[in-house]
Amino acid sequence: MGHVSEHHEATDGLVKLLTKANHDLTVVQHRVEREFQQIYPDNANPMKLVSRIKKIQEELATLEDQCRELLSAKQDLIDKARTTLVGNRNQLQRMEASMGVFADADSDDSAFANFNQVIDEWTVQVRSKTGDENRESDSEDINQLLFSAIV
Repeated sequence: MGHVSEHHEATDGLVKLLTKANHDLTVVQHRVEREFQQIYPDNANPMKLVSRIKKIQEELATLEDQCRELLSAKQDLIDKARTTLVGNRNQLQRMEASMGVFADADSDDSAFANFNQVIDEWTVQVRSKTGDENRESDSEDINQLLFSAIV
């Protein structure tokens, strides 16, 4: 049993020293906090700014992930809309032609042109964000660009 107590005496001093150091650091921290509160207005307190910056950095990472998900979902929606609308339009035109009906193509074409213009603008936007502005490409390439921008 005597051996154990020797071991305790040896570590006791170290534990006391560490406890005192910890206490001293806490006292210094509180003193610095009090001084900063007196010197700086609330919104310029360096200690508060540091903790705010850390929080913002964490939130930015989350926000970035959410933006990437949103971008990807938006491209998905555009791809599906284009596939569905173009498919429906072609089918409608074939049905009209087979029935010998020729609807007012002008209004249909202007709406379709507007739709394509919106998609083209989005494509240009994505390409400028991903630094690949010089290539003419279809939606598969845009998805590839998006993927490389996200990953």
